[in-house]
Amino acid sequence: MITCYLRYIVDPNKLKEFEHYGKLWIPLVEKFGGQHHGYFLPSEGANNVALALFSFPSLALYEVYRNQSFDDPECQAAFRYAQETQCIVSYERSFFRPVFE
Repeated sequence: MITCYLRYIVDPNKLKEFEHYGKLWIPLVEKFGGQHHGYFLPSEGANNVALALFSFPSLALYEVYRNQSFDDPECQAAFRYAQETQCIVSYERSFFRPVFE
């Protein structure tokens, strides 16, 4: 299993728009075989940092999702929404593997 960690710098004046963006992506990740663990919006501390976590059974299956998302109309609509609202300033993506007992 591989978990994708997304750290966003968001416009603090557009948290409502970013929350809507996150709600668009949760079912889309699941549509392509991933398990979404949610979006995490600022609460205390920095008011412009948000996170998202989702997992796929392997990095190869994540790559399939990424490639297919570029051709999927719903995914493209979500990408456009973020561009139009400019709720995301920047983001970084990292991958982690869990360690269990």
